Amino acid sequence: MPDPLRSLDDLDVRDKRVLVRCDFNVPLSDGRITDDLRIRSAVPTLSSLLRRGARLAVCSHLGRPKGKVVDELRLAPVAERLAELLDTDVRAANDVVGGDAAAACRSDAPVVLLENLRFEAGEENNDPAFADALASLADVYVNDAFGAAHRAHASVVGVAERLPSAAGYLLAEEVEKLERLLHDPNEPFVAVLGGAKVSDKLAVIGNLLDRVDAICIGGAMAFTLLVAQDKDVGRSLVESDRVEEVAGILRDAERRGVDVFVPTDVVAAESVDEGAPHEVVDLAGIGDRLGVDIGPKTSEQFATVIAGAKTVLWNGPMGIFEIDAYSHGTKAVARAIADATENGAYTVAGGGDSAAALKQLDMTDAVSHLSTGGGASLELLEGRDLPGVAVLRERS
Repeated sequence: MPDPLRSLDDLDVRDKRVLVRCDFNVPLSDGRITDDLRIRSAVPTLSSLLRRGARLAVCSHLGRPKGKVVDELRLAPVAERLAELLDTDVRAANDVVGGDAAAACRSDAPVVLLENLRFEAGEENNDPAFADALASLADVYVNDAFGAAHRAHASVVGVAERLPSAAGYLLAEEVEKLERLLHDPNEPFVAVLGGAKVSDKLAVIGNLLDRVDAICIGGAMAFTLLVAQDKDVGRSLVESDRVEEVAGILRDAERRGVDVFVPTDVVAAESVDEGAPHEVVDLAGIGDRLGVDIGPKTSEQFATVIAGAKTVLWNGPMGIFEIDAYSHGTKAVARAIADATENGAYTVAGGGDSAAALKQLDMTDAVSHLSTGGGASLELLEGRDLPGVAVLRERS
């Protein structure tokens, strides 16, 4: 097992300004937050620090402003929602490390929200001068932004190297829950993987082959596996440059005794557009169409495999779930995982699309753990020690 993370509870924070890196990269529509899950997820850490007498300087990125000020990506809506959730005043600074931020952090304000970190070019390249400036605003540092922990940015790594630092509750829980899959899974362990590109998941599959008993693969990524098995997939999305690599992984899985399940029937459509002509066909009947969802026979097979599991990892939808006609496979997998959870299995859903699918189905409580980090959870499952996590380990 990796070294444990330094705990927030061990930090002396009374009467100190604590810089807390959160992940408030929330969706906005006309300046309004449409999903506040990431803000709500940070409340336990922020509330604990306030109860222990700390004053907070909270920081986050939002969108991709690329080192420039973009008014539509200011954090004012986040400050407003954070004040409601914490039931305290939140002073929104109009810059990140400039005069307004410095004055706010020297004040008695219980909570200061710095402006969007990515307005500063030094954030993404971990510029030492920017890291120094950010660290100078506080006495102590806490990282609670698991969704950004795979980025070696100034607010993630640079500040942690300059101040007494620890992991927030959300980050610590994410790491503990996901590392349990890699180091202490109850067997049988089944991975259910989907999404568009198999290239995004090859490293995860490779790292899981020593750990899982079976892998169910749906979504568009399944078609590259099917081509590697010499199957006709019509006009379905295929990463032709990955077929040989995928064939090697399939041979490796067979050598290790890992069962790999791929679609035997699909929803075949004339196009990916909503309302396009479509029907359920056995794979051999796909013709000149493209697969947009797994079919009912495949859904039933995946559900049977999931029902026999003690540990389940789900990452990625089984089809274009945003379109109702192409969402049935994803719904079937979600229901099967919910049933497994009820029957005592340890179930983890990771990745933005899996979380979005569960939210759409009103099933966010149907898994043992729903990860808030897309890219971060994938990289951790690949076996990497994330930069923002490694710097917080006891022996780092």
